[in-house]
Amino acid sequence: MKKRYKNPPIQEAVCEFRLKPDSKWDITVPGLIYEKLREEFPNKKKRINRGIQKRQTSKDSKGEEYQIITDERIQFLAKDKKSFVQIGSGILSINCLDPYPGWNLFRPQIKHGFDALTSVVEFKELHRVGLRYINRIELAGTRVELENYFQFRPFLGQDVPQEMERFIVGCELLPDGKTDICRVQLTDARPRKSGNAGFLLDIDYSPRQLQNISADKALEWVEQAHNQIEKIFEACICDSLRKIFEEVE
Repeated sequence: MKKRYKNPPIQEAVCEFRLKPDSKWDITVPGLIYEKLREEFPNKKKRINRGIQKRQTSKDSKGEEYQIITDERIQFLAKDKKSFVQIGSGILSINCLDPYPGWNLFRPQIKHGFDALTSVVEFKELHRVGLRYINRIELAGTRVELENYFQFRPFLGQDVPQEMERFIVGCELLPDGKTDICRVQLTDARPRKSGNAGFLLDIDYSPRQLQNISADKALEWVEQAHNQIEKIFEACICDSLRKIFEEVE
């Protein structure tokens, strides 16, 4: 039976669809998608991400140079700005922020965004599809015994110093044994309230192989991915967290 919580710890949920490099994408696509979504996501915003990329200066040279890479995205935000569709070149994602409204409301937003994409751009296969949940968990007290709250946590042998300043633990799981992969990561995080301890539990689910999902099966895959994420989330936490999240019938 699926569990539901009055205070779910989800900070952000993201469903991303990435098209193959040879897809018929041009500068008119974002505007055409906006026309399909403007009633639910009326507010437009531009976001520019910048990063540094390293590359060799020539094939025969061991020299390297760095260049600044600019990634421009357009966001279509809902009226409350708690959810939005984000579009880049060949990429469309549907993002939902805290407070998470539940899968029954996030699922239709995903379908709406994907249907808008398929009505504007013709494609048969996706280069990648992914579903990701980032959970922020905050506990009273600066020193927390992780084993009291998390099934998924760092393990320290008896001869290893037990006091940790920071930590990060992660792995790549194969929930169905072959086709999909789930990246799970738990880290400490800066708490929002002084005197508390903060943690991020990040669960990122995608196919193991690129170009593995056909367009007509994408939403079915997303539904199955969500079911797996719920199972993995529950397997990562203890009953003490369920009590804090306030499980409801």
